[in-house]
Amino acid sequence: MNAVTLGPAGTYSHRAARAVAAEVSFRESVTAIVDAVADGEFERGVVPIENSIEGSVTESLDALADYDVSVTREVVTPIRHALLAQDDAFEVVASHSQALAQCRNWLEANYPDAGLEAVASTARGVERAREDARVAGIGHPDNAGDDLSILAADIQDRTSNATRFLVVAPESARSDAGGKTTLIVYPNANYPGLLLELLEAFADRNLNLSRIESRPSGERLGDYLFHFDVDAGLYEDHMAKAVEDIEAIADKGWVKVLGSYDTEHVLE
Repeated sequence: MNAVTLGPAGTYSHRAARAVAAEVSFRESVTAIVDAVADGEFERGVVPIENSIEGSVTESLDALADYDVSVTREVVTPIRHALLAQDDAFEVVASHSQALAQCRNWLEANYPDAGLEAVASTARGVERAREDARVAGIGHPDNAGDDLSILAADIQDRTSNATRFLVVAPESARSDAGGKTTLIVYPNANYPGLLLELLEAFADRNLNLSRIESRPSGERLGDYLFHFDVDAGLYEDHMAKAVEDIEAIADKGWVKVLGSYDTEHVLE
C-alpha cells in the first residue's frame, strides 16, 4: 500500500503515515493530498484533523467536504517539539503555523526578540535552520541529525499536546465497521432550531458527539455546513437510524458519510 502525507520527510504527518504504509510520498498541502487520493494516485492519504491545543485544521475540514473520499482510520500521536538550530545566535524561528502557535508562550518567555516565520511544515522549518544559521526550527528532536543542536526539548506549551490524523481513502473503501463515524452535513437551509434538530437525532439515541464543527459552505455569506464525529459505528442500528434522520432534515442539501473507523495510537 502507498500513502501520501505532508512533506518533506520528518514531519509529524510522516510519523503518523508510517503507521499506515511502508511507502510514503509527500505533498505540500492537505488539499493536494486529498485530491491525489480522490484521483486514485494513492491508496491512502494521512492528514491532520485536530490538535489538542490549537483545535481543528480547517484546510483538512474543507478538503474532506470538497472531495469524494472516505475515512478508514484515525491515528493519534503525541507532539514533542524541540528547538533546533546550528547555535543559539539565531534571529528567526521557522515552523508550521500550528507548531509556532503550540509553542507561543514558551517562545515569548525565552526568545521574545526572535522573529516568527510560518512555513509549509515543521520539517521545512528544520530544513531552513539547516541551511541558514540565522534560523531555528521547531520539530521532533530526532530531526536534528548531526548538523543541528537541540537547544531545548519539549517546548510545547502543554505536555498533553497531541494531534489526530485521519487516514483518507477512495470512496469505495468506506466501511460501516469501527467505533467512530465522521459525517459532513450541508442542510442548505437556515431556520430557528435547525442545529437543535440535527443534534437531537444523536441525543435521542444516546449517541455521543466527540466533535462538532461548523465551516462556511462557500455558497453565500452566513451559510454553513457541519462536521460531526460520533462515537459509534454505522453497523449499529441506532447510528444508522440517526443518519436517516439527518438525511431527512438536510433534504434540501446533502449528507456525506465518510465512514466508520477505529483509532490507533502512535507513541514514538
